[in-house]
This record gives sequence, C-alpha cells and structure tokens, in this order.
Amino acid sequence: MKKILFRKLLGDCLIFFLITLFSSGIIIWVFQAVNFLDIVVEDGRNYLVYLNFSLLNFPKVISKLVPFVLFFSFLYVIGKYELKNELIIFWNFGINKIDLINFFVKFSFVIMLFQIFLTATIVPKSQDLARSFLRTSSYNYLENFIKPKIFNDAVKGLTIYSNSKDEFGNLKEIYLKKGSGDNFQITFAKEGRFKQIGKSQFLELNFGETISVINDKITNFKFKKTDFNLSNFDDNTTTYKKTQEVSTLDLIRCYHNLMNFTLLKIDENFSVENCRLDNIDNIIKELYKRIIIPLYIPVLILIALMLIFKSKENINYPKYRILIFFIGFITIILSEMTIRLINEDFIKNLKYFVIPVILVIGLYLNYIFQFKHARIFK
Repeated sequence: MKKILFRKLLGDCLIFFLITLFSSGIIIWVFQAVNFLDIVVEDGRNYLVYLNFSLLNFPKVISKLVPFVLFFSFLYVIGKYELKNELIIFWNFGINKIDLINFFVKFSFVIMLFQIFLTATIVPKSQDLARSFLRTSSYNYLENFIKPKIFNDAVKGLTIYSNSKDEFGNLKEIYLKKGSGDNFQITFAKEGRFKQIGKSQFLELNFGETISVINDKITNFKFKKTDFNLSNFDDNTTTYKKTQEVSTLDLIRCYHNLMNFTLLKIDENFSVENCRLDNIDNIIKELYKRIIIPLYIPVLILIALMLIFKSKENINYPKYRILIFFIGFITIILSEMTIRLINEDFIKNLKYFVIPVILVIGLYLNYIFQFKHARIFK
C-alpha cells in the first residue's frame, strides 16, 4: 500500500510538472522564435535555417525552466493533497513522514542527474548545431534585409544604405561602402535592384559613380549601369564556437590545461576554441552552470516538502504556503546569482560548490530533528 500511495503522489507531481514545463516552455520558445525572425527578415536567410535554429534552442529553454517548474509543481500538488485531506490517508496507513521524504529525496537525485545530462550534454550540443546552421548558410533573400534609411552592415566588409524602397523592390539613392581603413570603395547610385544569376546574387545599379581609395590614391569613374557582385562577401555571423557551445568534456580538458593540473592524461595536440587564459572565468562559470546549479534540485524539493509539517487546519496555513514559495523562489535566484561570484581561483570557488550539498544535509537533518521532537518515529 505504501508503494501505491507514493507512486500516486509522485505520478500526480510528474504529470503536473511535465504539462507545466512543456506548456510554459512552448510559450517562451514562441516569443524567442519571434525574435529570431531577424534571421530571415534582416539577415536574408531562408526559412529552413530559421526553423532549425529556433527548434534547436528549445532544449535551452527547457533547462532554464526545470528548477522553478519542478519546485512549483511539487508545492502545488502537495498543497492540493493537504487541502483535499488526501495526505491523511498516508498517515492513517501508518506511513511515517520521514519515509515520504526519503522517497522524494531519492527521486530528486534522479531529476538532478537528468538536469545535469540536459545542461552538460544536450544543451551545448543543440546550441552548437543551431549555430552551425548559421555558419554554413548563405543569404538567400538579400533584398529582405535592406531597410530604407538604415545603414545595413550584416554582410562582412560591406555597408549598404538606401534612401527609399518601392513595392517592387527598387532601391533609390543607394550608398555602398566596401572595405575599411585606408583602402575602401564607395559607390553612389540613383537607383538599383537585386537580381540573381544562377547561384550568384548581384545588385544592379543605374546612374552612379564609384570612388576608390587605395594607398591614399583616389580614382573614380561614372557609370550608367553596372552590376555589383554580392556573392563574394561573407556575413557577420560568428564563425567560432562560443564557450556555451563547447562540449563539457572539452571545457574540463581546457580548464585542466590552463591551470596546469596533472590529474588527467590529455593529448598534447588537444585544442578547443576559446581555450585561453583571458577566457578562464567564462569557462568556469559555464561549467558551474552545467554541473553545480542542478545540485539545487534536491534542495528545492526538500523545501516544497515543508508543507507536510503543518495541517490545513492551522490558521496560518495559507501564509505558511506563501512563505515556502518565497523561500524556494529566493533559493533559485540566489543559486543563479552565485554564478557571478565564480572566478578562476578554484579554492575560493569551493565554498560555492558545496552550498547546495550543505543545504540538502541541513534540511534533511532538520526534518529528522523535528520528527524526533514530535515523536513521529516509531
């Protein structure tokens, strides 16, 4: 009977957790997907790139929501059981409250391991794949990212300005600057329009002038019609891996090498992008987010289980529920704030690494003390 009751409570918590997690995750993902429309509208990429990039950001959204949604789900379901007198069934069948806590503590470690797997493996891999779609894609809709009266520099080494654009895509009063520094080329034209020949894209310009500056020598020529080849330019998309896109194992190896540790045997030819001493803080913070922050999950579940200490008959029960919610909410905020305190000093970081462990042990010992004090143990 004990297993049946525990599974029923756990099942209700999981169902509510999964429904809340995916529904809230989809809502947030939709808002993000709207922001990602710039990939198509301003950067001129095709919709397949946009779709893949958006979908691959969904695991990151889910990983951010797991701690709060898990805490809220357990708090809500356990509170609902108390309000409907369903927790009394547990106590009437002789189930000790410490047995209930032990059951959910074990379950919390399963969720914690899943969260570590999500943040340390799935999220960085999905972020890297998402970025790879941008790295390997090209501008298929160049005319889409040209906005009138705005200097458009999404193409690397090229700035395009147009004073106006009609409904047929014709540009008026065009300004183009290619290159930078002492060597550059400026082109003015009264009008122009995009055209594509095979896989190459051109900007057809009419009635203009090109001024070239090379080693302080200025040359210019006027034209009635010319084609400006846009296929030879690259975009400004980041081509290297960001720290958050590097695999966890590579980050550990990188940190090991930078700190001159000798604990691991690492190939001498090992190299990873952004593995530099000036990036060591970001590397440690990224590892902290992936491995240490999930350790707060057992803490949050233990906080939610505080509800079993008071009955709904207690006059202060509504305030007690609100207090527990704020304790859990503040715990989540503080866990995220500790990321800013992480630095390259491993010894100083240890105190932040052990905080969730100390909280779990402290909360659990507090429960044991209260149960003994109330003579709940048989």
